[in-house]
Formats: sequence, structure tokens, C-alpha cells
Amino acid sequence: MLFNSFIFLVFGAIFFSLLYFIRRLQQPNLRWGYLVAASFFFYGWWDWRFLFLILASGFIDYFGARGIYRYPGRRKLFLVLSVLGNVGSLAVFKYSAFIAGNLDRLLALAGMESHLAENVPGFMLLLPVGISFYTFQSMSYTIDVYRGVLKPTRNVLHFFAYLSLFPQLVAGPIVRARDLMPQLKHLRPTNEPERWNGLKLIIIGYFKKVVLADNIAPMVNSGFANIHQTDNAPFWWMVMIGFAFQIYFDFSGYSDIARGLAKWMGLHFRINFNHPYHSRSLREFWNRWHISLSTWFRDYLYIPLGGSRKGRLNAHIFMWITMVVSGLWHGAAWTFVIWGALHAFYISLERLTRWPRKLSRLPGGVFLSILITNVLVLAGWVFFRAESYGDAVKILADMFSWKGGGDFILNPEIRNGMIWLGVSLAIELVTYFRFKPHLLLPVRYRRAADLLYLLIMLLACIYLRGEGNVFIYFQF
Repeated sequence: MLFNSFIFLVFGAIFFSLLYFIRRLQQPNLRWGYLVAASFFFYGWWDWRFLFLILASGFIDYFGARGIYRYPGRRKLFLVLSVLGNVGSLAVFKYSAFIAGNLDRLLALAGMESHLAENVPGFMLLLPVGISFYTFQSMSYTIDVYRGVLKPTRNVLHFFAYLSLFPQLVAGPIVRARDLMPQLKHLRPTNEPERWNGLKLIIIGYFKKVVLADNIAPMVNSGFANIHQTDNAPFWWMVMIGFAFQIYFDFSGYSDIARGLAKWMGLHFRINFNHPYHSRSLREFWNRWHISLSTWFRDYLYIPLGGSRKGRLNAHIFMWITMVVSGLWHGAAWTFVIWGALHAFYISLERLTRWPRKLSRLPGGVFLSILITNVLVLAGWVFFRAESYGDAVKILADMFSWKGGGDFILNPEIRNGMIWLGVSLAIELVTYFRFKPHLLLPVRYRRAADLLYLLIMLLACIYLRGEGNVFIYFQF
């Protein structure tokens, strides 16, 4: 079920109407059961068969955590079984075709013929929506119990209310059990500021997605559908800047909606995006972009490998491993692996030269640092968006060839995309610098001005929305 669909609006209205009464009852099992049933209905609307995958992943970690707590002498065994179960489900449903295809190519180099990719069962080729998100969320629960920072719940409904909660089930943010499960234990009533802030987040999220991201999308899709028709450098720079803002507003819009829905439920999700394109370095970029995932990899992969505790060389190696795995998490293709490795190279270069800090000390250095960081990020986005390595190399070669002029503006999809890109950039600057002219008004008029802003965005969602597109991160 998509947030930007009519059926979700109906689902949401019914869900929150019933939640108002259920939350008042002093019966935790009823509350948790209601959350689980609603979340399963939400996910099952897409394909009910993959509910069994969520159940399997959940039970692996529910019983694994109970085993770690109850049998401390075998705690490592239960942890290994949990990790293998979750990684194994990802390998089967997300990476089986990728692994089979690469094995075919390796065997071909050795002079042996194989057809592993052709014989992958059909059910393994249908990627379950959100599998990377809920498996990581489930796995982090067991790891935290193993580390002793979390006590496992005995109530299976409590656990699945955490794991399957629909606002963040299919595209994050990845919420830690130690943050969410205590909140679910009581599911307190909401107050007026929470409901108001939740409404603002939801409308802002929809505005980002259906107005900004979906109106930029045709320009980006047109460019990537006709890669070999032009080598115009300004064209490709415009397309890639468009994709950078499209994916940002698409994903941060989803996260805002999820956070707003959580506030209406009396829950708090941490912020997932913090104006990443204002970063002065790649390290800062990853502290601002998809924060729940970058901190997950930091806490559950980079630091356990050794982090920076085992010397500078090892710190670089562990960081490279983390970034490459992060790239592979996004998709079963070498382009995603290269994207992750490219960011690892950027960060290693920063650590060795400290160029962002040195450049920022010079006059205009902060602006140059931001500009260079964004150019590097754009180069990475080429591999993220391209269908193949060859396509990505061709686009990058065109971007830095400096060929062509401005004829591409005659294309209506490009022209409209550029207009919306300008609107997006203006909005991003206004929100980053926290420019709020209504604060100049007397206090009694500020709420009315706030309401006017939301009304304008809501009307834009209705009358200026782009073509309906699935959220980009659903494919991960």
C-alpha cells in the first residue's frame, strides 16, 4: 500500500479512528494486536504471501533474543543463527539472481558453461518490498540483546508491533528496538502539539513527494531513457542535479510522512535527513543523509570490525568494507557496489588530506567545500541511477566533456523539470536557513500563518502533483 494512494487515505482514516478508542483500553495485548493486524494488512495489500517472510524474519530474532537471554552460555550461537537467518533471506530474495549471474560469468572465464541465472526460481526474482529495511531492523534487536543494552520482550505481539509498524515498515527510517519498544509498551495518548506537528510533517512529506519529486522525475526519466541520443554536458548536469533532488525529496518526503504518522500514534522517530546537500565534506554528507541507515552500519558493522581503534590503515579498510556493503544493500548490481566504493574513496581522501577543513579556512572556502562535495556526490549518483556500468561511464564522460549548448531546454520535460528544480532549490534554501517570515507577526497570528502555509502545500498536492510514482526506496 502506497502512502500516495487513495486506499491509504481510507486505511489511515479507519486506523486512527479505531486507535483512539483502543488506546484508552488498559489491555496491552489488544493494542499491540491491533497495531500488528493493521500493519500486516498494510503490507499484505501489496502481496499477502510475503507476510510469511516478515513472520519468518521476526520469529528468528524473537526466539534468538530469548535464547541469548535464557542461555547465556550459548548466546553467540543464537546470535550467529539470527544473523545467518536474516542475511540468508536477503541472499535468497534479493541477491540470488545477482550471485547466479556472476557465477555464470566466472565459470565462463574458466571455460565451463553454466545456466544458473536462467534456472533461478521465479519467486526469488520478485523482490519483497522493504525487505532490506525490516530485516535490518529485526537483526538489530537481537544484536542489542546480545550486547546487553536491551532486555528481550516475552510478548510476541509486543515484538511484532515494533518490527511491522506500518509507517516505517517498507522504506524506513530504521528504528532501533531500544528506542521504539519502550514507547510501544504504553502507547500514551497524544497531545495537541504532537498532533499539530504530526500534521505538518505529513503534509510537508506529501508535498516533497507528489509535487517536487514527482514533477522532477519526468526530466530524469527522459534523460536516462535516451542515454545515447546526446552528449550534451549541460543537459547531463541538469539531469543529475534533478535526480539528486528527486531522490532527496522522494525519500525524505517518505520519512517525514512516517514521522508524522508516528506522532499521531504517540510515538517518536528520529530525524532521517538533515539538509545533506549543504554538507562541507562527504563525512558530513553521511551524517545528514539517510541517518538511520548510516548509523546502523556504523554501530553494527564498522565499529564491531574495529572502527578506528586498530590503527589508521585498518580504519580505512573497515570503512571501505562498510561503504561497499552499504552500496550492495541498496541493490543487487555492480553499479551499487561501485557507488559505495566511490564514496569510500572520497572519505579516505578526506581523511588523508583533510581538504575540507583546510579549504574552509580560506576566503570563500566554505562555499567551495560545499560545491566540491556536491559535485562528488553527483558523480556517485550517476552509478546509483544508471542501469549499467557502461551507461554510467558514458554519462560521466559527457558531463565532463563540456560539449553542447542549451538546445535541450526546448524539450518540454526538461524545461518543466528545470522549473520545478528551481522551486525545489528555493524551498531547500528557505528551510535550511529557517526563514520564517510569519514569526515577524504578532503571536496570535502565527498559527494562522502556519495553517496558510500548510493549506498552500495541500492545494499544491491536489492541483500541482506530478505523475504518481512509487517511492524510489521501495526497490531496496
